[in-house]
Amino acid sequence: MFLFISTGEVVFLLFAVLMLFGTDRLPGFARSAAKLIKQVRNATNDIKSDIAKAADLDGDSVEEFKRFKDSVKEIEDTVKRK
Repeated sequence: MFLFISTGEVVFLLFAVLMLFGTDRLPGFARSAAKLIKQVRNATNDIKSDIAKAADLDGDSVEEFKRFKDSVKEIEDTVKRK
């Protein structure tokens, strides 16, 4: 199935969870697990979009970066001369 867990082991784990918590508390656990998975998925999507925005340089940004780099180079040259 996944993560080197066989189908028999999954069935046994589900049976053990059912026996420990009972059928009345199981839907609450499932809802909580689903909310947690959704929050983690949303957080990873937010991080991915932030990284994509940071890495995305359009033409204007590249020109601004070049101008900034040139101004830093001029300041560096001025400081070296003194």
